This record gives sequence, structure tokens and C-alpha cells, in this order.
Amino acid sequence: MSARAALVAELLWELKKEDKVATYSAIAERAGFSAGTTGRSMLTCLKAIRRDWDHLQWWRAIPDNKTVEAKGKLAAFLTEWGATIGEANANGLAEVTVEDEKLKVWEEAGAKLAEETEEEDTSAGEEE
Repeated sequence: MSARAALVAELLWELKKEDKVATYSAIAERAGFSAGTTGRSMLTCLKAIRRDWDHLQWWRAIPDNKTVEAKGKLAAFLTEWGATIGEANANGLAEVTVEDEKLKVWEEAGAKLAEETEEEDTSAGEEE
């Protein structure tokens, strides 16, 4: 498991506890990296998380443009959670509508989680 995927997993756990979702870019920025072109880096992380930590709610990470495959797993999970999925377009994509209070926006700039994790690791080593 990559360090990036581990950080994203922590953020997914945070989102679950708060019962929220967040965009790929918001999660990636909080974890200290770029989501990549069309969210590619995030998709790679989510693939690893789904494989290695299938208990995590990977679906809490949504594309920046808030569109999903209308008949895909992500749309099904989001609908069950309470999001609204619009009508599919010609490409089979549909817009996700989430209430503002359910969309997580971190106030701190990027790399914050990575810095906090490093500080915790350093502190734990000093206490021993």
C-alpha cells in the first residue's frame, strides 16, 4: 500500500465519522498531493483502498466535476447514502447533487495531514 493511499484511507475514515463526502481534489490536497489529470492519482489510491481495505467507504470520494456513471457502483452507494443522482446523459454520466453541509471542505491547505502524521510519529518515538 502506498503512503498516499494510506493518507487517503485516513481521510475516508474521517469522512465516514462525519457522514460526509469530499471531492478528489479536496482529499488529495489534504493528503499533500495532486489528484492528477481527471483524478487519476486519486483513482489509483481508491483502487488500492478497495483492494486492501474493503471495509472503508471509498465511495465518499467523488469526482471534482460531480459526475458519475449513472448505473455504476459509485452512483448506487451515493444514492443509498442520500445524494441525488440526475438523469444520465448520452455518455451514461449523471450529475451528483450533495447538500452543502454534507460536502467536506478542509480549511487547512495541502500536506496538512502528512505533516500531522509525521509529527505524531516523531512524538511517539520521543515518549518511548
